[in-house]
Order: sequence, then C-alpha cells, then structure tokens
Amino acid sequence: MFPTTHPYRGLAAALTVLLLAGCATVTPYQPMKNGQGYGDQRIENNRYRINFAGNSTTSRETVENYLLFRAAELTLQQGYDYFVMSGSDTEKQTRYQQTVSAVGGYGWYSRYYGLGTGVSTAYPVNEYQAQAYVTMYKGKRPAESADAFDARQVRDNLGPLIKYPEKG
Repeated sequence: MFPTTHPYRGLAAALTVLLLAGCATVTPYQPMKNGQGYGDQRIENNRYRINFAGNSTTSRETVENYLLFRAAELTLQQGYDYFVMSGSDTEKQTRYQQTVSAVGGYGWYSRYYGLGTGVSTAYPVNEYQAQAYVTMYKGKRPAESADAFDARQVRDNLGPLIKYPEKG
C-alpha cells in the first residue's frame, strides 16, 4: 500500500491557519461593519450612547481610545465643545481557536484506521467591546470637572493613533 498523505501535510495545514490569523489587522476606525467599528444612538438632544467593537487583534486600549475619539468627534459634529462620559464599560469576549495537525501514517484517517500522530492545540482569542453614555455641552469645559473632556483636545491628541480603513 502506498502512502496517501504526505508526512508534513498536517503541519502545513496548521502553519497555514497561523499565517492567515497573523494577516488579520486591527479593526479600523469606521462605522459598524460586520460587527466591528463604532456605533452611536441619540438618547436625548445632547446625549448619546456610543460603542466600539474590535476584532481579535485590536487591543483593549485601542478599543477604548477609539470610543473616546468617537465621543469627541460626535460632540464636535453636533456643535458642542466638551463632553462627559458615564456608564462606560469594556467587555472582553473570549473564544477558543483549535488547530489540529497530523503527522505521518498511511490510510484515510477520516474513514479507515491507520498509523499516525495527531496533535490538537486550543488557544484563547479575545475581542473587546466598549460602550459609554456621552452628554455634550457648549462653552468652555469647567476646570473643576475632572470627568469632562474638551472635544477638540481629545480629537487632536488621539487623532494620530487612529487607523482608518484602507481605501481601495
């Protein structure tokens, strides 16, 4: 009987999965698309609920920065100068990715018994989603209000950290 599988076939498949996972990029700053990006909903004239959801390569810090940047951007778009965030929360969702590789042996492993070695590995994949309520105000930010953010300063300071979708 001749071998029906190459000894390194399983290893090649596992490496392919890892390479494809490595090609994933950080969620860009964009309106919600395929469950990733920002969303907002008007609650009152000067109050919104905003959120940002990232993929598995988007860090918690990036998700929270994008949420804060969205609050500043929305505040300015609505004609306000500063905002206060309340009820902010960041959730981590963990799922497990499993890879299976088989090395060596003869026969059809899915239908027939054969000689060989299989290795299975599971690793955690984390995704973060942040949400907050934003109340917007006009005028100069009160100096005594530590939880109030000047929208222009937030936009200008976080702007260089923002990654937008590639055009193409």
